[in-house]
Amino acid sequence: MISGLYQGQDGDSRLELRVDVDGTRPTGRVSGDLFATAGSTTTYTGSFVVHSPAVMAEGDQARVEGRGAFTFEAATRDVRVTISAGSGTAEVAGRTYEVTFDSPYFRKVLLEQDSVAGVQPFVSYDTGSLPGPSGSRRRELTVAGAWAEAGVELTVGRPGVIPVDGSGADLAWNDAELHHAMTQQFGTFGDAPAWQVWLLVASKHVGGYRGIMFDYNDAHQRQGSAVFNDAIKGDSPQEQRAQLRTYVHELGHAFNLLHSWQKNLATPPQPLGPGSGLGDLSWMNYVQNYRPGGEPGYWAAFPFQFTDSELVHIRHGFFRDVAMGANAFGTGAAEIAPFEQPVEDHSGLALELRAKESFGFGEPVVVELKLSSAGEPRSTHGHLHPDTEFTQVSITQPSGRTVLYRPMMRHCVDHSPEIRLDSGNPAMYRSAYIGHGRDGHYFQQPGEYRVRAQYIAADGSVIVSPACLVRVRYPVSDDDHRVAELMLGEEQGKLFSLLGSDSPTLRSGNLALDEMIDRYGGHPLAVYARMVKGLNAEREFKALTPGKRLRIRPPDPKQGIEQLTEVARDPGLDNITLNMVMRRLARAQARQGDLPKAKEVMDAMVATFAAKGINPVVMGQIRQQAELTKAALSLEA
Repeated sequence: MISGLYQGQDGDSRLELRVDVDGTRPTGRVSGDLFATAGSTTTYTGSFVVHSPAVMAEGDQARVEGRGAFTFEAATRDVRVTISAGSGTAEVAGRTYEVTFDSPYFRKVLLEQDSVAGVQPFVSYDTGSLPGPSGSRRRELTVAGAWAEAGVELTVGRPGVIPVDGSGADLAWNDAELHHAMTQQFGTFGDAPAWQVWLLVASKHVGGYRGIMFDYNDAHQRQGSAVFNDAIKGDSPQEQRAQLRTYVHELGHAFNLLHSWQKNLATPPQPLGPGSGLGDLSWMNYVQNYRPGGEPGYWAAFPFQFTDSELVHIRHGFFRDVAMGANAFGTGAAEIAPFEQPVEDHSGLALELRAKESFGFGEPVVVELKLSSAGEPRSTHGHLHPDTEFTQVSITQPSGRTVLYRPMMRHCVDHSPEIRLDSGNPAMYRSAYIGHGRDGHYFQQPGEYRVRAQYIAADGSVIVSPACLVRVRYPVSDDDHRVAELMLGEEQGKLFSLLGSDSPTLRSGNLALDEMIDRYGGHPLAVYARMVKGLNAEREFKALTPGKRLRIRPPDPKQGIEQLTEVARDPGLDNITLNMVMRRLARAQARQGDLPKAKEVMDAMVATFAAKGINPVVMGQIRQQAELTKAALSLEA
């Protein structure tokens, strides 16, 4: 048994060597990371992996050798490792390192876990408490234990509890609040890659999600995740099992693991598993989408482990591709091929992408996605928004370069309610802001863009939309130029993605939006600044302090009403955004104590869309939505 982690040194060069040729689930590989030491500092210099080494035993000595793939131009690609009684030599890139055994684990990671007061974090699950695959070993499995089986020593620091300042607070988190908590926490992490990850255990997300991975678009990449206890809490074996899977799944994203059906979007692309990835028995698949058999089929066959290809990445991926705080998740801003229509499509579903005729330079680009049945009634899931990752959007820029839209926050949806598309409900619609994401602004120059969407249906079918033309107009006046500068700042893009924020890290962006309203309030694009400021004011805002206390700023309905009233009058908003704005305006009126006025806003919303000539089916849904909103506001009041 020679597999494990070895430490080596040759002068000013240090080697972390991973030998993986025997033991539990060996991948048959040797890999390593190289660092340069100078005084009291250490700098990463490169990585390598040997995918199919030859292994030879000679008495009490083992020799492993083969040709390596390097991240740098090596003097030689030949790698030779000789081990005897826990020590030996490693010949890598023309240097010879004296190596000694360090750990049976291939990588070591520190997990810092904080939970909001009143939330009970997951502890462990007995894998034999429910039926599973025959031959699967029964064990009491913790989150650290699941990662240990993958070859990672996950050391859990002392769990922290975050007190809540304020009573009667709504402890449902939105993306803006999570973004602020992330920036507050990651400020202590530093900008360098490190084997350190943060997990926030919160109560619930406003979208009902089970988990989220923070993939911030600066130096802080993949350094943390959050899980939402209300969606998975409970003491039954089924609930404990769901908690374990959610924790391991979200941390898997921090190791740069994509969802099972998205591996082909990685850089470099990876082959998909059975059923276009939906047949993977992995922590990274969604149980309800497993093929064949859905959730019952998944749990009947899942051995509580990663797939072989995922193990290779976890144990032997290049340092910057795995370490937290290093390379971005998945594809980054790398160029991709535009989505192509399937050669054959018998899904019975049609996907369409719509945008208004043209956008001003700097205007937030919002598109409407429409999924409909192309004939016979069809059932699928309702996760059409690209933030949930069953839908991807590609953007072909005026230069001809095609990039993938990547939202700031990755929402994991482990529950997929079935949507039936038929004559009574012929289509579902979503509105998505795709102007900014983790790669910054995607529409930074005037010209013509071609945007396509790809939707993964419940049965694994890949539905691709025709190209949608998005025109960005050239600025005409001096005000147009200045407004574009105010709109295209990086912090402003984040505020549009988050629909506003109190975070001090976005102070410059908020000041720019204030300037938009104060100096250019009559410009057509000022409506977007008002919308962001109004939506953020209308809701409460949770802030995680440096001392890890949760402080809650109450809603400011007066400010919300002032801004959103102006927004609701603007004819340029798309219908779905206008619908959301008017419902939030009604909530602000109710919170101000004027319930009759709130109901008037809902009646005005119905009248507004009726005047637009909305089709009768959608109009019926809007009327129902207005009545439900009135009832909810009356109950809250």
